[in-house]
Amino acid sequence: MGIRITGTGLFHPTETISNEELAVSLNAYVEQYNQDNAEKIASGELEELRGSSAEFIEKASGIKSRYVIEKSGILDPTRLRPRLSERSNDELSLQAEWGVIAAKQAMENAGVTAEDIDVVILACSNMQRAYPAVAIEIQSALGIQGYAYDMNVACSAATFGLKQAADAIHSGARRVLLVNVEITSGHLDYRNRDCHFIFGDVATASIIEETTAKTGFEILDIHLFTQFSNNIRNNFGFLNRSEDAIVDDKLFRQDGRKVFKDVCPLVAKIINAQLEKMQLTANDIKRFWLHQANANMNELILKYVAGKEADLSRAPIILDEFANTSSAGVIIALHRTGHEVNDGEYGVISSFGAGYSVGSIVVQKHVA
Repeated sequence: MGIRITGTGLFHPTETISNEELAVSLNAYVEQYNQDNAEKIASGELEELRGSSAEFIEKASGIKSRYVIEKSGILDPTRLRPRLSERSNDELSLQAEWGVIAAKQAMENAGVTAEDIDVVILACSNMQRAYPAVAIEIQSALGIQGYAYDMNVACSAATFGLKQAADAIHSGARRVLLVNVEITSGHLDYRNRDCHFIFGDVATASIIEETTAKTGFEILDIHLFTQFSNNIRNNFGFLNRSEDAIVDDKLFRQDGRKVFKDVCPLVAKIINAQLEKMQLTANDIKRFWLHQANANMNELILKYVAGKEADLSRAPIILDEFANTSSAGVIIALHRTGHEVNDGEYGVISSFGAGYSVGSIVVQKHVA
């Protein structure tokens, strides 16, 4: 029997922010900042900040909008971060709440109940707290026995999580619930022109099990790779309060140009080598579900793998609606477009991000 992804689930908040709204908010902040610091800017002590536009954002990324947990605080130029209220320890945490919603949908789509699941993995870029593991909270809320844990491989967490799920099944687990809850607006600097538009908030879930009796995507091969880089970084951590530094700057940072230059050929090289090892060609792959960070990156990776004339629809884009949802993006793409793959056809799930980290999984669709 093969290990298959037999069900996926998706949850997103109701509030959205358009590129136009983001640009207006940033530009108001920039104007006030430049006014408040006019003398220092004139003397060369500070650099003048630049504004943005909806056109710039879409051209740079392919993003048109994003779902967010709380809109008004993000768009308030005097705040530029979500407005949230702390919950008591007796309440379900926000991250667990979203994970439970996505998980229930995935379980329903896979036709399984809590009693059928042995392992819960929460794999994402940031955890709401250090401990106890949010995955254990999700496990408890769903009534699942067995064990659960959190893991973080940034934007590659979904593919790395799928590897852990497959390994758990090889070790005797019946089914694994993999959850990716990405509340990314909490670690995004909305004052920064280069990155304020990048992320959106979402939760996904997947059921992984060993079966020949269910429709799903059989995991045929997994390749994981990491290589240290400072080009994508978030320094927020538990030692910040001991460093007597400004904690406010411990947010997402990246050198986008270097990331683009480094990551695109790296991902393509890994996918090409994987397909060659499996005696497959790019023409054998119906869909490439690539990390949803940047439409220009995905187009270039697809051309590196499938040729300059490759049909771009083979690498579905959902980031225009969702923006970069970190680890969840590849699962959203699979969830939204998996029905386009017919029985026996192949797909590639590939995520990449901070670390650097790259995960590539070759799957085959089976219709029961």
